[in-house]
Amino acid sequence: MLCRRAPPAPAMALQPISLLSLVLAWGCVASSSLWHTAVAPPQDLQITDPGLLGSLDIEWKPPPNIQTSNGCTVKYKCEYRNAGDREWKVIFTRKLKLRVGFDLSRTAEVKVQTLLKGWCTNDVEVQSEWLYATFRVPLQGKLESEVQNFHCIYHDWEYLKCTWQPGLLAPRGVNYGLYYWYEGLEHTVQCDHYIQDHGVNMGCMLQNLSQAEYKDLSICVNGSVAATLLRPLYATLRLHNLAKPSPPQQLVVSMSAAEELRVVWSPPGGQTPPQCLEYESVSTQVETAFTISRANRSRVSCVRVRGRTNNFCADEGFWSEWTQECFSVSRKEVKQLFILIPVILGLSSSLLIFTLIGQCKKKSPAGKPSHTLVGC
Repeated sequence: MLCRRAPPAPAMALQPISLLSLVLAWGCVASSSLWHTAVAPPQDLQITDPGLLGSLDIEWKPPPNIQTSNGCTVKYKCEYRNAGDREWKVIFTRKLKLRVGFDLSRTAEVKVQTLLKGWCTNDVEVQSEWLYATFRVPLQGKLESEVQNFHCIYHDWEYLKCTWQPGLLAPRGVNYGLYYWYEGLEHTVQCDHYIQDHGVNMGCMLQNLSQAEYKDLSICVNGSVAATLLRPLYATLRLHNLAKPSPPQQLVVSMSAAEELRVVWSPPGGQTPPQCLEYESVSTQVETAFTISRANRSRVSCVRVRGRTNNFCADEGFWSEWTQECFSVSRKEVKQLFILIPVILGLSSSLLIFTLIGQCKKKSPAGKPSHTLVGC
């Protein structure tokens, strides 16, 4: 019995199946796209001031009907800045409350969005729209009454020295005070070691701040005088970005047998972590030694070194002062100097003798030769 292949089905018979497949595929894509765009932003974003000199509390509520089952994870992206800043600072968190530092003399700007990822989103992160909020404290006094030239340096990671000058409209007899707070303190603290000029507080020394390192240090400098309102100054500092070490110690320059200059020094004193230092001399480096080859030695007449906090420990920092200058002379130059010294002395002696003879001839009577040089 011969088996014959059945003739192909008419094209029209396949159309319902193809049409059904297209409808199902479109439905899946549409439902997936609809799901991806259905993530709602957080609710009730609020910014409050707990009275900690610029550390503000940011709080919000989760979006309604958020799905967290079936392995889906909900996170939040919070960005914040002061009005006028170009860049936003970013925090990713699963919490519903944050405390971050602001400059209270300017408006605080905050925005938050929901991030959803997991099985319910096909493992693709879905982002909601942003939710915005701002905060501004009522400012007293005129801007020109605020202290000016406020400057702080964290010396040797041991103490913070801040200085300022009175505002342009500050009256005589103003009494300035510096207050600070960082996470871990129960309340704000006033400076207990002021730097004074003619009885007026013009700076402050703060010690024992190791617990504030790598945290926001909120500072307020305010002034008070009878019947006058002065504008307070607010600042948020990061100590590691204000660090200035002392100059390196025990700088030694020596000559090797191969007539190479070997430069060695020790890290500076204080509490500066040695692993956080970089140095500058001929080039920038983290080691505490370098060698100058014989070929380049003739170009070096002075060796000095300075240091600062490197990029592994801080975003920026201050260079230390330079070490004391150290001059060096190569062995070849020393040998040449020893050869030239006798020659120079011989020529000087001969010149001195001829000068004395000439002076004696001038002092002798006319027509009578001089018989001795003694006493001339």
